[in-house]
Amino acid sequence: MGFWLGQLRLFLIAIGFFTRIPVPSALTVDSDSLNKASRYFGLVGVVVGLISALVLLLAAGILPSSIAIVLAMISSVLVTGGFHEDGLADTADGFGGGWRVEDKLKIMKDSRLGSYGALALVLVLLLKYQLLLELALYDINQAALALVLAHCVSRVTAASIIFSETYVRDEGKSKPLAQQQGLNELGILLLTGIVLTAVLSTTLLFWLLPTMLLLRWALVFWFRRQIGGYTGDTLGAAQQVSELAVYMLLLALGGSPA
Repeated sequence: MGFWLGQLRLFLIAIGFFTRIPVPSALTVDSDSLNKASRYFGLVGVVVGLISALVLLLAAGILPSSIAIVLAMISSVLVTGGFHEDGLADTADGFGGGWRVEDKLKIMKDSRLGSYGALALVLVLLLKYQLLLELALYDINQAALALVLAHCVSRVTAASIIFSETYVRDEGKSKPLAQQQGLNELGILLLTGIVLTAVLSTTLLFWLLPTMLLLRWALVFWFRRQIGGYTGDTLGAAQQVSELAVYMLLLALGGSPA
């Protein structure tokens, strides 16, 4: 019983870290528990994806699919507080506007939105909307499943970067960040995405696994070249890019995750 209560505590820590969903105020968080909670970042993606998918299906029952998709996207931003989108914008500003590593990290820490960040946000959100719209043209139910899958797998991919890479900032910008990841955490994290994908389709797993591994390698290579490691902002950018990659793969495979 104590083991499962401990796991529930770690899951709630992950929920509190990644979303605006209320968690018990008595929940205590330290660096060790936050590091261990990284094992459930993929499950948090399932929760966010389910909420977004529910909004999509409910809205699609009375509104055009295009409007339902916008509402689903808004719901995911409200649930997460735009956490990952903020990381994407800061990463674009830092990588685009800085020459030295110190300059890039300084720009990324600045709360103001620059032109590179604004362009990245607009283009990524536009592409995400168009991809989801194309998926909905096949089947609105499949688009809902795609939301759950993409939100989970993208967080698994982004969080796995913690395991192998170096955190290059002395402290997080707005809240503590999981900076270490053991084999147990990595194993449970990866298992979450693999099991969810396999339940939907073993064929999809065959294509999704190498695609995300290749994308992770490319992201890690990019982050190393730019700043020598990762920050919370770059993990947010990795999540957004990975989410887009899942939608693109689904479309390439015929628009169905199941």
